[in-house]
Amino acid sequence: MQVSRIIKENHIIDSKSFNELPPLMKEAMRDVFELIEKETGNIIEKFEGAVAKVSEFHGINIEKFYEYVDKEVIEQLGEK
Repeated sequence: MQVSRIIKENHIIDSKSFNELPPLMKEAMRDVFELIEKETGNIIEKFEGAVAKVSEFHGINIEKFYEYVDKEVIEQLGEK
């Protein structure tokens, strides 16, 4: 799935996990996806680089990004 298909009119993901994020974290995740969209190359490297930049910019611990991604993946896969 392309990142551009995930981002639609400032809505990244319409999920319980995303909607439970605090406003700053939602903004940070939007920033991560925007950076990924602008770059080329390996998606994992792009994601890790974007998370590093955005976490520093917003002053958010990198682990918070990975915690959210873990929750999102579990939710999307229908696991508990």
